[in-house]
Amino acid sequence: MSRADSHPSRRAFIGATGAVAATGLTAGCESHAAQPSQSPSSAPTHPVPPTGRHQAGITLPQPAQPNLLAVVADLADTAAAGPLLAELGDAIRTLTAGTDPRLLGLPPGDLTVTIGVGPRLVRMADPSLPGATDLPRFSREQITPKARGGDLLIQICASDPLLLPVAAAALLAQAGDRIRERWRQSGRRGPNTPVSQGLSAPRNPLGFIDGIVGPHTTAEQQRHLWLTGPAPVAGGTLAVVRRMELDLPRFAALSVADQEAVFGRRRATGVPLSGGTTASDPNLGAKTPDGRYLIPANAHVRRANPNVVGVGLMLRRSYNTDDPAPGLLFISFQNDIRTFTNTLTHMDDSDALLQFTTTTASATFLILPGFDHQHPLGARTFH
Repeated sequence: MSRADSHPSRRAFIGATGAVAATGLTAGCESHAAQPSQSPSSAPTHPVPPTGRHQAGITLPQPAQPNLLAVVADLADTAAAGPLLAELGDAIRTLTAGTDPRLLGLPPGDLTVTIGVGPRLVRMADPSLPGATDLPRFSREQITPKARGGDLLIQICASDPLLLPVAAAALLAQAGDRIRERWRQSGRRGPNTPVSQGLSAPRNPLGFIDGIVGPHTTAEQQRHLWLTGPAPVAGGTLAVVRRMELDLPRFAALSVADQEAVFGRRRATGVPLSGGTTASDPNLGAKTPDGRYLIPANAHVRRANPNVVGVGLMLRRSYNTDDPAPGLLFISFQNDIRTFTNTLTHMDDSDALLQFTTTTASATFLILPGFDHQHPLGARTFH
């Protein structure tokens, strides 16, 4: 499910020290606890409350669910954003509670739905709000006009893959002809690998552990993840969504040592080439006795390091894909869009990892603040 449908309302509707340096702009979901490998049918799941200060599907649940379906869509010219968002919020509550007959009897488990609005809609609400700026263009992009930008992001995640199309169809029925789909992508993340006490992370399609560093603590999330103002967006965040194809055969043809030089980490353990543990910060000044950097000058962990770039941390919940080609759906959350744009600009001309990637879709969204029965989804932003 990776291409947009020509009939917008007849398909299922949804859809950096190190947050980047860990494997950066290519993959990874953050997780705080090591989890045993289990099949989706045997793994216990628990409901994730859809209401609160923040939307679910960003920091909750932990670890992130293994399955995702995302759709980027446009709002019809005759439709109003406020009422549509409020209805979607109501549908999210009934779907995640298991009381919506459109679930067809499936238990909701840990289903989450996360809603974002694109720059055009943000500018309509208030052009001074965070999220009003479109992403610039970067190198190594092959993006059609339909796959660049968009008004709405609907991210659906669950442990049970059967829930994704069913929940999407319910949201599509709610939206009706008020939206027009641009593109969609499904994805899956692998089992987690322990990184440190209380932290684990999955591997990306290139075989490297991802999501080692990011805003894990509450204090880090307050500083780097959540918007604190202005009032209409407080409790929200900014998302970047980019679909990438990976040149797996060419990367696999490299020796393990050359693969590790691309990332700046050991493939088996995730330990930086400068030494230490998996969770250690890369020592970018460390050199061999003959004066060579242990972490090469073009290694990903060096080019994407937020201390080098001068930006904050980003939280990633990205998913591996295999349709239309092997790759991933990169999703990052941050409270300043420059965390992403400045990092990718710094990577653009010299990061060794980018030579194995081609971006085929790109968009940014204001992830709306959380909602509840008294405060509908989007009510503070779209009056």
